[in-house]
Amino acid sequence: MFANRFASASRSLMTSAIRRGGDGGVPGGNLPFQIQNRFRLTVLFVAFFGSGLALPFVLVRHQLLKK
Repeated sequence: MFANRFASASRSLMTSAIRRGGDGGVPGGNLPFQIQNRFRLTVLFVAFFGSGLALPFVLVRHQLLKK
């Protein structure tokens, strides 16, 4: 009995959140970047995650070359 009420409440909450969204439920409509161009998206992801991954190595190299 409690599970039925909880399930119906969560379903109504989800649908009302989608209705309030304003973008019509378009996939990627609420993202701060465009996902239509796959090449551009790939370049942005590689640059974003690659810079974070490379930063410790660049810092270690800088410290080792410092006199």
